[in-house]
Amino acid sequence: MLKTFKYLVSCFFILLSVSLLNAEDKNGFVSIFDGKTLTGWRSAPVTPYKPWSIKDGVIRGEGQEDRLVYLVYSKNEELKDFELKFKYKMVTKGNTGVEIRTRPDKTNKRPFEGYHADIGHVGIGPGVLGAWDFHFGSGTRREFPCPRGTRLVIDNDGKGKSEKIKDAIKLDEIKRHDWNDCRIVAKGNFFQLWINNKLASEFTDNIKEGQLEKGFIGLQLHDKDMVVEFKDIYLKTP
Repeated sequence: MLKTFKYLVSCFFILLSVSLLNAEDKNGFVSIFDGKTLTGWRSAPVTPYKPWSIKDGVIRGEGQEDRLVYLVYSKNEELKDFELKFKYKMVTKGNTGVEIRTRPDKTNKRPFEGYHADIGHVGIGPGVLGAWDFHFGSGTRREFPCPRGTRLVIDNDGKGKSEKIKDAIKLDEIKRHDWNDCRIVAKGNFFQLWINNKLASEFTDNIKEGQLEKGFIGLQLHDKDMVVEFKDIYLKTP
């Protein structure tokens, strides 16, 4: 009888933990990282998960080669409208970010083309941390600057107009070796990057031909010898 009771209690807690993992929170976000495995994720463009590991409930990316590597959320690689929230920590200085609406680059300029939220400390210039970057195929579209603190509108004629965001997050409000909260919004042709509950940058893409309408989400590892960590990854879709 006692063994049966212990077994039932064990089953209850297993089912409870699974249900909590898959449950939506009150705002409709669903966990997409179980804290123990990389189930539902794949390494790209190389496999297996050589640069990626799990330690203490955290995804740890360690740059081992001078090449771009992504950890792709593979349960839905045709995401269009969504909100993604997560925590990240730069263990070392480095170039990293989150690629969204991403697809293979047919021009072979890069492995992939997509919209890119920059959360690293080096890359496209002094405003890289909290910027939007554009990874388009060779010659397909102009890649406008959208550094931290910028609101960018790309017109259908291919011209870009930008203005400063009032009360945008400042560089010293982003932690260097501790956890930061990040939220990415993709809704139609409108995109926002939030860090520590402050708007970092946003853009509207009005280009009708060549607009990236859907694709995968990928965590980026850019540089050799860099280390970045991610945890508490949640996704909300319509």
